Amino acid sequence: MFGIQGNAFAALALFGYIPFAFLLFAVLPPRKAVIYDFLMAWLFLPMAHLPLHGFTDFNKMSAACVGTLLAACLFDLDTVLSFRPKLRDVPMAVWCLCPYVSSYFNEHSTYDGVSAVVYQTTNWGLPYFIGRIYFNDLKGLRELAIGIVIGGMVYLPFVWFELRMSPQLHRIVYGYMQYEFAQSTRYGGYRPMVFMQHGLAVAMWMVTTAMTAFWLWRCKVVDKLLGIPMWLVCALLVGTAAWDHSIGAAALMVIGLAVLWLTGITRSSIWIVALTLAPPTWMVVRTTGYWNGHNLVEFIKDYDKRAAGSLSVRLHSERALTDRAMEHPIYGWTGWHLYEGREVTENRAVPDQMWIIAFGKFGLIGLISMTTTLLLPVLVLAWRIPVRYWRHPGAAPAAALAMLLTLHMCDMLFNAMVNPIFILCAGGVTGLSFSLSGSSQQAPARPMLMNAPPHPMPMGPSAASA
Repeated sequence: MFGIQGNAFAALALFGYIPFAFLLFAVLPPRKAVIYDFLMAWLFLPMAHLPLHGFTDFNKMSAACVGTLLAACLFDLDTVLSFRPKLRDVPMAVWCLCPYVSSYFNEHSTYDGVSAVVYQTTNWGLPYFIGRIYFNDLKGLRELAIGIVIGGMVYLPFVWFELRMSPQLHRIVYGYMQYEFAQSTRYGGYRPMVFMQHGLAVAMWMVTTAMTAFWLWRCKVVDKLLGIPMWLVCALLVGTAAWDHSIGAAALMVIGLAVLWLTGITRSSIWIVALTLAPPTWMVVRTTGYWNGHNLVEFIKDYDKRAAGSLSVRLHSERALTDRAMEHPIYGWTGWHLYEGREVTENRAVPDQMWIIAFGKFGLIGLISMTTTLLLPVLVLAWRIPVRYWRHPGAAPAAALAMLLTLHMCDMLFNAMVNPIFILCAGGVTGLSFSLSGSSQQAPARPMLMNAPPHPMPMGPSAASA
């Protein structure tokens, strides 16, 4: 990211977002206020940061999280105070606190450790916490899933503009480019960045909104959105996601839709379990050196030499960073020490993948806690709500958001584009998954969602406390 630069509107937008979050809570129901707070911040605030010495950086992610939490404390304090820490929250707690452990064992100052914890908690812990208290039931996840699709629809005109005119909106509005323009040219066209950190982040956003929209339409959760028939919403989002000039994101969309479709027709959890276990499997085989990935690069080269070259660079950097991380495998190197090793400098390794950044900086403690936070709720959901019911309108939004988490984790094997809205989903799915009664043999309960057909679905009460 960049510091506050360009025009003064970038600074005004960041600082002005706090009162804007208060305004949304004043005029909207709390859940809708949370959804639109995060959407507006992540989709439209500038990619900029202001160092707050002694605390953390103030950026669009912290503006969304802090603004929403402060507004919730003022307008909906009872919900905030209803939170009770549970065993399910341990992975996120460890992920937020592990920077201090890494800093301590690397003999850094207490200030370094505390500031790193504040940064991690602001960017990961707060959206997770907000998701836990506001979206921990089926109705809440339905609202969140619909809000994500609306966010995709709102972004369509901006994505279409940059597909045609090149990524210029951030420069026009805020006075500077948020990333290198050269990385926006792909396959004879442009990869939109709009107001996000990179074209890959926009592509992943459009892919997940398209996948969510498709599943909501396929399961008849909603018929229209913003007055537009749901089939047309799906067509627009899927078509735009495929047109975003990002092969990796498009591949993830195809995989996500295929897994949901196969899960629906076979009524077997094997598909979602296999996809959920794919990221940990990748980490293990890459960390141990069991597989070097060259055969995959050669396979892709037959179809797309540029994509193969990009993958080759990532695998090369991943190997060098993994070798460096294995020198401190338990608690990591913390901060920039990860990038100072001979393996990294001589190989000119680029830290593009979130999983290797987590492993290198915070060791196995950090990597396992981050991965568990995102993937364990998906497996628990597949156990608590058997996948044969995932096409039920009551469960479909939760299933779509669980798939979103899995695709986000898959994307973090190759990129480091963390999205706070996805972390919000992690908090909500965690709250729901662990709150439902465990046995599918228990008496059926009707889904809580509005407009859901009255087909019984075996599951426990979905309105459990946060």
